[in-house]
Amino acid sequence: MLAAQDYVCGRPLATVTFLALRLGRPLFLEGEAGTGKTEIAKALAAALGRRLIRLQCYEGLDAASAVYEWNFAAQMVAIRAAEAAADTDHLRAGLFGPDYLIERPLLQAMRPQPGGAPVLLIDEIDRTDEPFEAFLLEALSDFQVTIPELGTVKAPEPPIVILTSNRTREVHDALKRRCLYHWVDYPAFDREIEILHARAPQASATLSREVVAFVQRLRTEDLFKKPGVAETIDWAKCLLALDVLTLSPEIIADTLGAILKYQDDIARLQGSEARRLLDEARKSLQPA
Repeated sequence: MLAAQDYVCGRPLATVTFLALRLGRPLFLEGEAGTGKTEIAKALAAALGRRLIRLQCYEGLDAASAVYEWNFAAQMVAIRAAEAAADTDHLRAGLFGPDYLIERPLLQAMRPQPGGAPVLLIDEIDRTDEPFEAFLLEALSDFQVTIPELGTVKAPEPPIVILTSNRTREVHDALKRRCLYHWVDYPAFDREIEILHARAPQASATLSREVVAFVQRLRTEDLFKKPGVAETIDWAKCLLALDVLTLSPEIIADTLGAILKYQDDIARLQGSEARRLLDEARKSLQPA
């Protein structure tokens, strides 16, 4: 099913994803950035024909921003109109009703959706604070959220929940225990070739092998930020746009911004260093 969406993964990840769907458990995916954690949620939503609802986490995210907000501007307009018409009694009943409620991702995920329960992606949970993690415990345990003015909203059918973490900090055990867990690592050479073939099929076999071998060799270096699979795909597409048939130190130097995102890392690969890594990558491609 995932392969039909051009998502290539190994048996362990496919198995834990199947179990999460079969058992109705949230799936917690942890690993380096760019290894395909977010993409699996997109692939699942497309394969199942479900709506994808994404909650992008950030420092300072609170329950109000993740669940709901009141449309204060519309409420003020309604109040002014009611005062002008001397109809404030009728206004009180509906001022904190559905007409003025702005639903955020967690509340949207609790609502019935066409085609079945949505896929709820809680992306980069490690960027949030511990109080928000505690709030998520209720949402993921009972699949319900509470709005003081309206009461508790419970999902008629639990959403398919996928949480991702780049492990910039440890997520609390209480949250992890409610999920099935999987560490998404960098793929082996053959699997990364499969991924590149699925996402950049125009790349020749020779160029694909050189690109993957070079990136995998690059990951063994002491870099501030190692390139993920997403960077491998981006780099291959950049090389295709330049009509590159085979790698060279000059081409690598010109396109390093596609795979490395920090100037210190880019500076390390200038000159003879890029040639050394390319030679080692090509050597690894030669039959033993």
